[in-house]
Amino acid sequence: MTDLATLGQRIRHFRAGAGLTLDQLGAAVGIAGSQLSLMENGRREPRLSLLQSIAEALGVKVADLLSTEPPTARAALEIELDRLQGGAIYSALGLPSIRASRSMPDDTLSALVGLHRELARRAREAIATPEEARRANTELRHHMRDRNNYIPELEKLAEDTLRSVGHTTGALTHRSVALMARRIGFDLIHVDDLPHSTRSVTDLKNGRIYLPPASIPGGHGLRSMALQAMAHRLLEHHEPESYAEFLRQRLEINYFAAACLMPLQQSVDFLQAAKGDRNLAIEDFRDAFGVTHEAAALRFTNLATSHLDMTVHFMRVGDDGALYKGYENDGMRLPTDVTGSTEGQVVCRHWSARVAFTRTNRTTEFYQYTDTPTGTFWSSTQTGTGTQEDFSITFGVPFNDAKWFRGRDTRNREVSTCPDENCCRRPSGEIADRWAHKAWASARLHAHILSPLPSGTFPGVDDTELYDFLEAHSGDTD
Repeated sequence: MTDLATLGQRIRHFRAGAGLTLDQLGAAVGIAGSQLSLMENGRREPRLSLLQSIAEALGVKVADLLSTEPPTARAALEIELDRLQGGAIYSALGLPSIRASRSMPDDTLSALVGLHRELARRAREAIATPEEARRANTELRHHMRDRNNYIPELEKLAEDTLRSVGHTTGALTHRSVALMARRIGFDLIHVDDLPHSTRSVTDLKNGRIYLPPASIPGGHGLRSMALQAMAHRLLEHHEPESYAEFLRQRLEINYFAAACLMPLQQSVDFLQAAKGDRNLAIEDFRDAFGVTHEAAALRFTNLATSHLDMTVHFMRVGDDGALYKGYENDGMRLPTDVTGSTEGQVVCRHWSARVAFTRTNRTTEFYQYTDTPTGTFWSSTQTGTGTQEDFSITFGVPFNDAKWFRGRDTRNREVSTCPDENCCRRPSGEIADRWAHKAWASARLHAHILSPLPSGTFPGVDDTELYDFLEAHSGDTD
């Protein structure tokens, strides 16, 4: 059924068109006019039998009453005003609600709705802060852990999309990605002047997806960028109204892109065969589909519990020990702050995610067993170099599942008692006594952890820069 506010407006519209009062229509269908008034104001839901009687009395079809379209432009404004005043943003102000009476002029109603829209817009800008981002990210992480990091509906969408361009096996080609874009009305265009705050830009008006130059190092990532941009359209995303919605949308487009680059059946077949040989390895999975090590490790977390019957953990850690991405459903206790957020928290020095940085040869995966307060875990870590710092990608499982992986025979083993600070966060007493109050260090501050994201329609994206870019390219015909 349509929402009650729209239903009420449509009943009122057709009642007025029939020249009936509330009491007259109420008498015709066997209810009091006051009860009918509650329905027209969206405060009460009519039974289907009553709705059929109302439709007959008004000389219309039930489908006419159940349409999702407001009957008039004014009705649409009245519905929007009611919804905005009932939202959390306006409610938090403690101000009374204003009902759009018949005597309220249209321009007054439009002004009220306009003010509420602006209030909501400013609130969306204000929430793009580190505190809100951390809270929303924590909620999303817990939600995905409850789902074992697996989203069946996105798996099916990816399979259907791949099938539409005839892709069946092997690594997904740039040509296939371009065909997928054309099927939904978009051309892929590579430019060298993308706004610095964007990875891609979609021009909905002219059907274009702008991407970085195809010749950039690591160009394989362009497939993922294009797929992510397409996912917004395939999933019918709207402009995010909260930071939590922005994060959910980002998770969904990343998941879709990964499911296209590493299709479900192909991936499961590959991983199950490797498990049968007791030779699972992230690097083999990575190379089989031509993706990054991080993408392969994350995709493994999507499939491990639902299709390989194992729980897992994943981490991306900076060379300073800060955790930037983390997932676990195997009991590995990730570091958190008092709010439960993991972002920016420092991981134990004894975990493979940090031990791997101490190796002289970083070209191969590093394997390690780690004894922790919640159990013993086996981990595989690969280090890499980003634009600003080195990082490590860690994938791991509980001790009992190490038997399925290459590297299970490693002799590397560490003991971690974190979050006990005596584990690795406090210097020994002798060293502390020797150096206390005798040294001074200048800290390297991660400014992005403290600074709010640029305010705009999309968190982190400068609207002015974005629109200037679109304006500059709107006349291109190539």
